[in-house]
Amino acid sequence: MNSDNETQFGSNIPITQWAEEDRPREKMIAQGKKSLTDSELIAILLRTGVRGASAIDLAKQLLIRANGRLSNLSRLEVSELQSNICGLGEAKAVTVLAALELGNRMLRESKDAHEDIIKNSDDLFHYIAPTLIDLNNEEFWAVYLNNRNKVVSMRRISAGGYTETPVDIRQLFCYALESKAVAVAVAHNHPSGNLKPSQADKDLTKHIDDAGKILKIKLIEHLIVGIRPDGKPDYYSFSECGLL
Repeated sequence: MNSDNETQFGSNIPITQWAEEDRPREKMIAQGKKSLTDSELIAILLRTGVRGASAIDLAKQLLIRANGRLSNLSRLEVSELQSNICGLGEAKAVTVLAALELGNRMLRESKDAHEDIIKNSDDLFHYIAPTLIDLNNEEFWAVYLNNRNKVVSMRRISAGGYTETPVDIRQLFCYALESKAVAVAVAHNHPSGNLKPSQADKDLTKHIDDAGKILKIKLIEHLIVGIRPDGKPDYYSFSECGLL
């Protein structure tokens, strides 16, 4: 459908007849990308609307579906977007999710551009969050460190379901020995956004810590990461809470 047929929500005015400063593409060119709202940026990705709804309308519907949070939107699948937004085609859904994934990869890229030193839980969170924060299933990762707390490698230990993932401690320390690591930090995500550790989480942390002491590979941190119900990315630190 040609963009000339896009209309404002609740009206029959084509976007081409809007004031130039109100058109997303023209607004970006004239005022810069920072001037655009989330819905306007998404509308540029969508390019065109559908019958009865402009690209702006579709973008607003997408954000409503995600409770106004881009982080929530990035966690949806193509099929979920299509089933919830009337008229949204596969190509448009793929384009939006691809753009959000590029944003996540940009965070990883900036993380990889310098020497990574894990000095505290906040360092670990910013290092591991781009990998875990928007997953719909639980995954357990280990970050291996040298004697300067510099990251020497990072490995996914397991992937599970929505509420749990099994962890093979032998495999976790096998990777540590391969990396010649002297310390390890671990993290897993809670897709529900409830960051409180379960008893199983606490037991697992103790088992990893005990095994590390035998091998003289110190467990320095265990984080649970996730997106809280208010949309804020956050973490629970076992060390900060005295459980490690």
